[in-house]
Amino acid sequence: MYRSNFEPGSTRWAVRRSQWRSMGIREEDMDKPKIAIINTSNKLSSCYVHLDDVCALVHQAIRDAGALPFEVRTVAPSDFVTSAGKKARYLMPTRDLMVNEVECMMEGAVLDGMICLSSCDKTTPAHLMAAARLNVPTLLLTCGYQIGGTCSNEKFENQFFDIDDVYEQIGALATRTITLKDLTDMTDVAIQSPGVCAGLGTANSMHIVAEALGMTLPGNSPIWASGRRLRDYAQAAGTQIVELVKHGVNARQIITEDAIRNAVMMVLAVGGSVNTVRHLAAIATEAELPINVIALYEEYGKIIKLLTAVRPNGPFRTEDLEAAGGTPAVMRQLEKYLHLDALTVTRQTVGENIRDAKVKNNNVIRSLDTPISQRPGVGILRGNLAPNGSIVKLSAVPGERQSFSGPANIYEGEDEAIAALGEGKIHQGDVIVLRNMGPAGGPGTVFACSFVAALNGAGIAEHVAVVTDGELSGLNRGIIVGQLMPESAAGGPLAVVAQGETINIDFTNLTINMDVPEDEIQRRLANWKAQELELGGGDNTYLLQYAQLVQPIEQGAVLGKRKVHAG
Repeated sequence: MYRSNFEPGSTRWAVRRSQWRSMGIREEDMDKPKIAIINTSNKLSSCYVHLDDVCALVHQAIRDAGALPFEVRTVAPSDFVTSAGKKARYLMPTRDLMVNEVECMMEGAVLDGMICLSSCDKTTPAHLMAAARLNVPTLLLTCGYQIGGTCSNEKFENQFFDIDDVYEQIGALATRTITLKDLTDMTDVAIQSPGVCAGLGTANSMHIVAEALGMTLPGNSPIWASGRRLRDYAQAAGTQIVELVKHGVNARQIITEDAIRNAVMMVLAVGGSVNTVRHLAAIATEAELPINVIALYEEYGKIIKLLTAVRPNGPFRTEDLEAAGGTPAVMRQLEKYLHLDALTVTRQTVGENIRDAKVKNNNVIRSLDTPISQRPGVGILRGNLAPNGSIVKLSAVPGERQSFSGPANIYEGEDEAIAALGEGKIHQGDVIVLRNMGPAGGPGTVFACSFVAALNGAGIAEHVAVVTDGELSGLNRGIIVGQLMPESAAGGPLAVVAQGETINIDFTNLTINMDVPEDEIQRRLANWKAQELELGGGDNTYLLQYAQLVQPIEQGAVLGKRKVHAG
């Protein structure tokens, strides 16, 4: 008997039966397993516009497999649309709002399992967090990437652009390297299909993470959102979630410490987003796993090298990675390090899933003996500026630069920094500090990534560094250190750096320090007071609630006090 099948004659049975019979649900379907399709479809963003069609395929496949599907919709943030208001403060809070929405619908309605249609940056981690928290049979279907197009105006004759290019060219406009018409022409062609941003930003990185965790069907990432393969995967996933429910395979049987380790290794090998650290920490927290995810990045960073160079890490595009064999092919290259006996949603192990995977292009996916770089894709830096760690995308640091030192040029927000860029107040050699932008200080992790992209568009990203506790994009490239821990608003040392003080970043020894004696740092911190939150207009109730509940990035910035595991 499934948990959704209540005792006949009970109040719960009677009122729910009345509702469902009125909806046309047949008598013979009443005792079937009941499966939620968590659909993040909306019409605000190209990330989601195709999900209703995908949902219909999944819905039919579930019915054909002998279960009763119910579509459940949740909030669905887009990093390039939902970021428009309140300085992007709503992006991170919507991740956790989504987790809570899934919990309310799954546990309130007492459904037997769920298949999650995952797309933009925050949806995939939210779905994985919900699966880990609820521990019900769960399968993720990652719903693919978009492609760019060709611009043929006077300045950009037949030049290819995607959303990442548009993002960076904001800086070129600010420094008058291009015109508003040039930027407008780019925006007209940059997105030619539904799906998430091309390149190894956070969305595609988390799609790969979901597969590495064993929570998607093998080969689901990356996948073109408008291709036949996604439709095939939708049907197969709908069938497979019914199998998971019937056999009682719950999420925590799959999301284990070994699975988290496999996912970390994949991020390092493909040069995934820096935000994977925060999201994997949150997934581990929700699963109540006694592991320190940040320490895992440090541990495996000593042995895993960069095996592919998909933008922003190099010249290849997401479609090249898909054509070369995708996630299974990269995992096959890592086979000797992976935990091959980890269970997956196929009800087979990782080893069984990747046994026949092949690399179809050795230039796109390298072997362990011929890596793109001797460094991993992501590194954890520690020092007196980040005692609990900070994160750098080593694969996106230009020229595999070994170090950077310069005077701190401090701004309390991205808009202020972008204005300074246009006014010529940012100079080569500067270390730009963007602070009080973390989960608690924002609140909600304020955007720093638009400024970083603007530096690239302005042509000076190789000559300055950025240090921040704000939100970075996985598409950012340059000398960027993010998610400094503790964040400024929690009394982290970044809060007491003074204008002009030297900051030293060492990518070889993985350190980040300000050139200030330790006793002086401690004196400043003892006298430091947190800034009052300035949210601008109205009560902003959810943001205030978020600020009061959010936990440190080290725990994945989850909401509410949790068990803290040493490791």
